[in-house]
Amino acid sequence: MRRIREVLRLEAEVGRNVSVIAAGAGLSRSTVRDYLHRAEIAKITVAKAADLTDEALEAALFPPPVVAGRGAPDWAALDEELRRHKHVTRKLLWLEYKAAHPDGYEFSQFKLLLGQWQKSSGRGLSMRQVHRAGETLEVDYAGDTITVIDEGKPRQAQLFVACLPCSGLIYAEATWTQGHDDWLATHVRLFAFLGGVPARIRPDNLKVGVTHASYYDPVINASYAALIRHYRSAVIPARARKPRDKPSVESSVLQSCRWLLAPLRHRQFFSLAELNAAIGEQLTILNDKPMAPPRDGSRRTLFEAVERQALGPLPAEPYVVGEWKVDCTVNVDYHIAVGRYCYSVPYQLVHKAVDVFVTPTSVQIFHRGQRVASHVRLAGADRYSTCKEHLAPAHSAVANRTPDRVRAEAAKVGLATAAYVERLLTGRDHIEQGVRSCLGILRLAGQYPAERMEAACQRALTAGARSSGFVEQLLKSGRPIPDAVSQDGPGHHGNVRGPGYFH
Repeated sequence: MRRIREVLRLEAEVGRNVSVIAAGAGLSRSTVRDYLHRAEIAKITVAKAADLTDEALEAALFPPPVVAGRGAPDWAALDEELRRHKHVTRKLLWLEYKAAHPDGYEFSQFKLLLGQWQKSSGRGLSMRQVHRAGETLEVDYAGDTITVIDEGKPRQAQLFVACLPCSGLIYAEATWTQGHDDWLATHVRLFAFLGGVPARIRPDNLKVGVTHASYYDPVINASYAALIRHYRSAVIPARARKPRDKPSVESSVLQSCRWLLAPLRHRQFFSLAELNAAIGEQLTILNDKPMAPPRDGSRRTLFEAVERQALGPLPAEPYVVGEWKVDCTVNVDYHIAVGRYCYSVPYQLVHKAVDVFVTPTSVQIFHRGQRVASHVRLAGADRYSTCKEHLAPAHSAVANRTPDRVRAEAAKVGLATAAYVERLLTGRDHIEQGVRSCLGILRLAGQYPAERMEAACQRALTAGARSSGFVEQLLKSGRPIPDAVSQDGPGHHGNVRGPGYFH
């Protein structure tokens, strides 16, 4: 507007001498002609221009193009459509507009005017963020992948990147996936690399970090939340589809691709460890590289000077990477299913909800924040892990009906009882039949003195009996149990004639 006012002033002094005005205003003659033509149409003179603000003068000289009789789009409504529906594009909106106004704006003019409206309404503005030492850590994955020859086959590795916005210190490492275990493990190594913990972590809204994206009440993944609690930090995710909420790590992703991946483009890697060793070397160079003016030093020196002491301390032990499974219902057999395997909990928790923390080696079960069971993680053919203390009393009694347990209980009574129990166990078609008979013997052992029980079992052994009923009848008779009959003959009795009778 300053130059336009100068053109109008020169016109008032020297007339419409375009060459003189162009030389005096430092503009081309074509530009001067355009300004004079616009002023003539708008009836703007130098005196009238002096009474107008720059905005009013610009609006008078450069009015927006109007398509007469064709209707201008409702820019506010179009912008709202773009913001509300993520799959709606400017091209689609223009096609719908052209269907209603065939003589309307063409696509290039439509985009230009929509962009101008968005800028004039405040859209597209960027707020400068103030980064304080130790306050925020931004994390993200790079879009580019790295090829690794794994067991003879090419495999794509992902690049995890993190940045401390205050000092600009960058951390990067390669992982096979962006899945749960890799996501948590990279955070553990990231905090070890920093030697401390920032006050908050700002991730994107990937599912392993944020279960439900919401600006007001985001739901953090249970396993990720447990890791963050262990390190005494907090998660404040960026808004969905708002990369400007984490500009530092977005820039760090670009720097990582340029200064970590690009220098390694001619190398071939045969393991993830080999790739990460090479990335680590390049990362040291990147963090030690002098920063562009007006900043002095490097990312590393700035981190050591102002940010390291602002980080929170690391916990005594690093976090054990595992996965939380929340609100698992206990089955009627007081086991919960974790994958293809089942683990027991105390029988009192049947039909109740428990939380499960699964690590590569263990399965820990919690009810209302208290650990109620711990198991070694199963693998292979075994599908059930059951602790004896979790059994209901009746089930515990049934579970104890094993041949070894029966033998041990019988041995406590005496040798004859143990021998008779062994006969019952081995003299049936199926071991379970023998166990049931032995349980009858042990029941009797709890009702009668050990001496009488031993005598009854000895008599049953001599008689060749093979049932608990024989011993029960001897015990219930109340009479003294006769000595065992000798195998050499019927023995001595008053009614039995001896061999002398026949002489």
